[in-house]
Amino acid sequence: MPVLIANQEQVTELLPMKECITAMEDALRMLAKGDAILPLRTRMLLADGQSIMGLMPSCLMGIHSAGVKVITIFPANLGTEYDLHQGVVLLFDTERRLLRAIVDASAVTAIRTAAVSGVATRLLARPDAHDLAIIGAGTQARTHLEAMLGVRDIRRIRLFSLPQDAARVFAARESERHGINMEVMDSAETAVQGADIICTVTTSREPVLLGRWVTPGTHINAVGACSPADRELDTELVANSRLYADRREAMLAESGEFLIPRAEGVIGDNHIVGELGEVSLGKAPGRTASDQITLFKSLGVAIEDLAATHLIMTKAQQSGKGTWIEMGGRHYGSE
Repeated sequence: MPVLIANQEQVTELLPMKECITAMEDALRMLAKGDAILPLRTRMLLADGQSIMGLMPSCLMGIHSAGVKVITIFPANLGTEYDLHQGVVLLFDTERRLLRAIVDASAVTAIRTAAVSGVATRLLARPDAHDLAIIGAGTQARTHLEAMLGVRDIRRIRLFSLPQDAARVFAARESERHGINMEVMDSAETAVQGADIICTVTTSREPVLLGRWVTPGTHINAVGACSPADRELDTELVANSRLYADRREAMLAESGEFLIPRAEGVIGDNHIVGELGEVSLGKAPGRTASDQITLFKSLGVAIEDLAATHLIMTKAQQSGKGTWIEMGGRHYGSE
């Protein structure tokens, strides 16, 4: 059985952002319709006390696929040539349970995470939103910029990140790449003043975005924090926002943005308005007034990796790209 192996460059080529946004919405709709199997991720703290290995299995009946992402998160890679996320996604078909694809997880994670924020922005941001603020200047800042440009007519972009030298390098590179002007601001507060869309894509464990800075009518994609003890947004902001999840169960188990305000007694479980797939299907309300603050708390769920890998495999089959090898499939020892 031919198995696709796609490296980082091939994943990037075979997973264009606009197509990935569509695939992510389709996957989240399958989840909302009950056409998915999605256990919570399993995490193992490694010997250095900082690195994590994660296992993320899932199944999507609508694309006849099951699989798992195996990934490590290594904070010490920050500022080096290596991504914080390293690993692979394995895709199996559900007809014979055969391995069909092995793809680079760093690239998949970078693209699909931003694509889901693109879905959230398309569903929840005001149609006339055009002023974008990004806090952070790493991989997710780059892919989120592309996703936001794909779903709204962005006319102004402001960036804040530390160190500021890295922010200026990022802004110069991405301004040239997209033919835009990105302003580097000297604080997160000045970066978000009056913004219509805010993306927080940092490695911070403490709030970098405060409620008193945010203008009514803003949509926020909170991406960086992904554990119960960490958060990028303060309690005031979460309490004053309409809160949406990629998956409700994941937010209740993993999100410091939600769990810390709940522990403080400020919000309850009913503060979660709905999942993105439910909004897309009309099962949960989206924005109902132009002055509401909408908040998508991204945690990243395994069906997103699975759907992205299925799209990569489909496009590789159609184009003949990627590397194909024979692996498994037949009864061992058969001719």
